[in-house]
Amino acid sequence: MKPKILKNNHDYEMALKHIAFLMDAPESAEINEEIELFTSLISFYEEKTFPVDLPDPINAILFVMEQRSLTRKDLIPILGSQGKVSEILNRKRPLSLSMIRKLHEALHIPAEILLKDSQRNQIPEKRFVYDNFPVPAMFALGYFPNYHSISQVKEYFEEAMSTLFSQFDGKDTQPMYSRQSKESLNPDTLLAWQAHILRKISTDEIDAFSLEALTSSFFEELLSFSMYSKGPLLVKDYLQSYGIHFVIEPHLPKTYIDGAAFKSHDGKPIVALSLRYDRVDNFWFTLLHELVHVKEHLYRGPDDRVFFDDTSSSSEECESQLEQEANQFAREYLIPSTLIDCDELGDSSVWSASRILATSKELRRSPAILAGCIRYETGNYAIYSDMLGSGGLKHLFQ
Repeated sequence: MKPKILKNNHDYEMALKHIAFLMDAPESAEINEEIELFTSLISFYEEKTFPVDLPDPINAILFVMEQRSLTRKDLIPILGSQGKVSEILNRKRPLSLSMIRKLHEALHIPAEILLKDSQRNQIPEKRFVYDNFPVPAMFALGYFPNYHSISQVKEYFEEAMSTLFSQFDGKDTQPMYSRQSKESLNPDTLLAWQAHILRKISTDEIDAFSLEALTSSFFEELLSFSMYSKGPLLVKDYLQSYGIHFVIEPHLPKTYIDGAAFKSHDGKPIVALSLRYDRVDNFWFTLLHELVHVKEHLYRGPDDRVFFDDTSSSSEECESQLEQEANQFAREYLIPSTLIDCDELGDSSVWSASRILATSKELRRSPAILAGCIRYETGNYAIYSDMLGSGGLKHLFQ
């Protein structure tokens, strides 16, 4: 029989008979080499076809305890408490990755047994650190739907975060920050926020997306919704009719984020707003800012590009050329310079409350948008505060 990869039971039986034949032949270096080769071929086939079940992890722990004369009390430093030891040994509580890591180090139980995976002979390195994430806020916002308490999330934190971050399919994102905030930013928390949004939109069914459809008419019709107090509620259906996901998701501590733009797994754009500032003018500016990213930037760079934006500060504090472009285009869509130029917007003396209301009606815009633009152009953020629609948004989306 010539040596070959064994593909079925017939090949396997023939190889066994051939080895038996070789064992009866006069011994020689050539015969011994052929026996070794066919033994390897048979072993490879047996491992693939007749895998040996791994020992049960709990049975392995009990075996090591018996061999080393260990008591349940000896496992408390490893598993956490007497109650946890009892529940685990009675198979009422699963082992966490943290427990598996400690058992492997302390009792030298093979990784593949504890992980119940013959292909994994090493414990995964610790990827997520509990103190690096605002877990209470994440739990309250529904980031961990399979866990009933914060203490449970803490105990199985690596598993909980691995499930959350599985939305990235093992890929690294390329975040582009609008670093207008002077506060210290937590990038890991931002990615957790993004992963949560990806999971939220995963079941949404929306229309096909076409970049060419994002015309001036698209923006004009969208902004006409701003005339109505409940206009923001129309945004989601409108954007989904153009193949754009829209999500309202509160920001997490130390993210300082107002909006974001990135792609879903099927390549459709996602626009997310946090409503960090509960103001009508901020809502429409941030929405337009992110849509400009979709139109001008998101599909002209790496596929995994993400824009995280703090839109609350002045353009002078924003170093990114792309963010400056998004600011510029957003302002032009909000109040076209062909209708009202910047010089006029920058002169507060010509803008009374009644004129803002009348002009906004002509423009088919919310007065909050025009008031916000005047505040920006004049640099005077003390004026028209009562026209910004403060406190008028979050209750709409609850």
